[in-house]
Amino acid sequence: MSQETTTINPETLKKHINARRTFAIISHPDAGKTTLTEKLLLYGNAIHLAGSVRARRNQRSATSDWMKMEQERGISITSTVLQFPYKDHVVNLLDTPGHQDFSEDTYRTLTAADCAVMVLDAARGVEEQTLKLFEVCRRRGIPVFTFINKMDRPAQDPLGLLDEVETVLKMQPVPMNWPIGDGDTFMGVYDRKTDEVHLYDRTAHNQTISPEYITTLDDPRIEAGISDFQFEELHLNIGLLDELAEYDHEKFLSGEQTAVYFGSALTNFGVQLFLDDFIKMAPPPSAYPSDQGKIDPVSPGFSGFVFKIQANMDPRHRDSVAFLRICSGRFERNVQVKHPQTGKTLKLSRTYTFFADERAVVDEAYAGDIIGLPGNREFSIGDTISSDGDFSFEPIPRFAAEHYARLINLDVGKQKQFLKGIHQLESEGAMQVLYETDATRRDPILAVVGVLQFEVVQARLENEYNVQTKLEPLPHQLSRWVEGPKEQIDQLPWRYGMMRTEDLDGRLVALFSSAHELSFYSEKYPDIKFLSIQ
Repeated sequence: MSQETTTINPETLKKHINARRTFAIISHPDAGKTTLTEKLLLYGNAIHLAGSVRARRNQRSATSDWMKMEQERGISITSTVLQFPYKDHVVNLLDTPGHQDFSEDTYRTLTAADCAVMVLDAARGVEEQTLKLFEVCRRRGIPVFTFINKMDRPAQDPLGLLDEVETVLKMQPVPMNWPIGDGDTFMGVYDRKTDEVHLYDRTAHNQTISPEYITTLDDPRIEAGISDFQFEELHLNIGLLDELAEYDHEKFLSGEQTAVYFGSALTNFGVQLFLDDFIKMAPPPSAYPSDQGKIDPVSPGFSGFVFKIQANMDPRHRDSVAFLRICSGRFERNVQVKHPQTGKTLKLSRTYTFFADERAVVDEAYAGDIIGLPGNREFSIGDTISSDGDFSFEPIPRFAAEHYARLINLDVGKQKQFLKGIHQLESEGAMQVLYETDATRRDPILAVVGVLQFEVVQARLENEYNVQTKLEPLPHQLSRWVEGPKEQIDQLPWRYGMMRTEDLDGRLVALFSSAHELSFYSEKYPDIKFLSIQ
């Protein structure tokens, strides 16, 4: 293949790009995100038995300690990229960690998505972690689908769940289907668009596609399958749905509305109905902001940005993979690109697409796709690469951490490896590294979003750099980047609870003992900005 990007017909390029759907799934722990992910793959014919992705992951012959954490705890610590075709479309699914001890990587992954699917537990509604991730989606202005999951278990009143979505998230929910029963009586869903009822049968271990029967509300099986009260309530609620807001595609794309689907990822009920609508309603890749204006996805020049870096994905090769969101044009293997951050021209000859922990060489890809660039240690999160432009995409924000601890190197003879390790992990975004400015101790302070990242960092330092460490937790509860007049900043009570630190870019970071303390000093010093996002 040529080192230069070959010419492609503009209409052909546009057709390929408009077929892309790139989204992230967000949820609170245990809402069923991983199960829904697998069932989407099942209905997309990407796997033949639900559970096979996890089975393959568990059968790996070589794995690092931090990956063992995922297997032993049954959680996702790192974000996974999955690509599969579905009905003349190419779906790029960004599976973000949903565990309460997730990392800043979870937030950053949303910068590479064009929309999000928010999974809610039908018994619990909107929960804390979902709310945090939703706020990142709102900040980015990306549309959000809502999948109310676990209808096969006792659930809250569906109308009450809709009201909670509207009250808590300040977004108008529009139910696209309606559940028939819940718990053991959950039979299927009513499709508002077609007035059809989709009834399902369960399959052995819920591993295969559920048999589906398309019928009407008059089907006697419905009345026979649920209680008299549920049957009466079903017809009453369906009558009430017409009084709710109608779906407006422009409002959905702008984030004013969320399209709501009820179902059960575990039993496969309602999954394909959702996936079929998703393909039609989710936006194709859109323009990304840069320092030279917005970059149109269908412009012929190839460009993208690094949103995630993962070292040692394959411990046998000890490689580092930069995950690149393609923002414009067509990528071809061996293309020469500019890297504005270093001024270098690079040849991208080793490139991959991903499916769980498996990778395949990719010869071409289009705007909306995610590709992996292994072995390029020069890349940092947020870096832009392009074939024909000297521009940089808008920086990826950093988010204020919530937990802090000094990291002590237990072997001073390995200080060089220790520093190399923490700088590498910081460049991946595993944590932020701070140094106290007014102290004689120069032990780095790790700042993380979730406390599990402390264990991940220690395990990876030991596994990858042969460095053993000790953590000294700090009592501080939150941090903010500080900007404002120097004389006022110097007047802050740094020696009385607040800790004055700086990050690796030299920016001032204040650590607070409580939210009350932050609120007090924010009011007392109105000219000083305390920033939660940088």
